[in-house]
Amino acid sequence: MSPARHRIALYPGTFDPITNGHIDLVARAAPLFEKIIVGVAESPAKGPGFALADRIELARLGLAEVPNVEVRGFSTLLAHFVTEVGAGVLLRGLRAVSDFEYEFQLASMNRHLVPEVETLFLTPAEKYGFISSSLVREIARLGGDVSGFVPAAVLAALKRKWGRG
Repeated sequence: MSPARHRIALYPGTFDPITNGHIDLVARAAPLFEKIIVGVAESPAKGPGFALADRIELARLGLAEVPNVEVRGFSTLLAHFVTEVGAGVLLRGLRAVSDFEYEFQLASMNRHLVPEVETLFLTPAEKYGFISSSLVREIARLGGDVSGFVPAAVLAALKRKWGRG
């Protein structure tokens, strides 16, 4: 693999919506790479709460202060997308031991599909270890305060969607 590929990382996910935990992970990884591409997966099977275009825009707004980040949507196989963008590293977050088995399976499958790409796992800052997009959506839908878990643009989008949050 060319050394240039190792300078580009792809952080894939549904980001439905992007949270402060995601942003923290990208901000901490940013100094390690020339560029980080945040790949927002269409993921129709997951039944996302926000449309792909909205998730891309919210991710761009949330990550606006991280200079070497590009946000792109994708609807292809991750192995194809990582090759398309020229990344040599897949960046993944591990919040808890419970994430490990699933993430290990993904990393092993991706290694089989694109052996030239490495997976790098980062853990979140402790204050974000319990945050997940699905919990944020559910709390906001039921009228709870999620202002400490998401950037202002996401909070506004959640309030527009459910009139709460």
